[in-house]
Amino acid sequence: MKLTSYTNYALRTLQLAALRAPDLIRVDDVAALHNLARPHVVKIVHQLGKAGYLQTQRGRGGGFRLARPAEQIVVGEVIRLTEGNLDVVECFDSETNTCRLLGVCRLSAKIRQATQAFMAVLDEVTIADIAANRNELLERISA
Repeated sequence: MKLTSYTNYALRTLQLAALRAPDLIRVDDVAALHNLARPHVVKIVHQLGKAGYLQTQRGRGGGFRLARPAEQIVVGEVIRLTEGNLDVVECFDSETNTCRLLGVCRLSAKIRQATQAFMAVLDEVTIADIAANRNELLERISA
């Protein structure tokens, strides 16, 4: 399974906010750190803010920070938000499926099982977990 770069950077944005908590983070800082276009980061921050993961502050001296403790932000939930549909193969979507093997295909059953296992692992991980090695991460991003 492959996640989009959008999801990767959404998680990195939350991770950075956890590392720098309770300070505000600027969109420009995230864009520079990850070599991203500013509008891309703005879109990520906006979505995470609307979903209640980030608290945003507009204007001069503005930025964003975590809206709740990092221990309460589950990586699997963020992935579901940013990825949307996690249908790995066509036959998982009843509206677009054209596969004639639906219901008898053992491959699709195993792919569904694998996707569920993948997400189950990520449902056990929080933003606090991915920011736990704070000193190493901060050292790496300040280099």
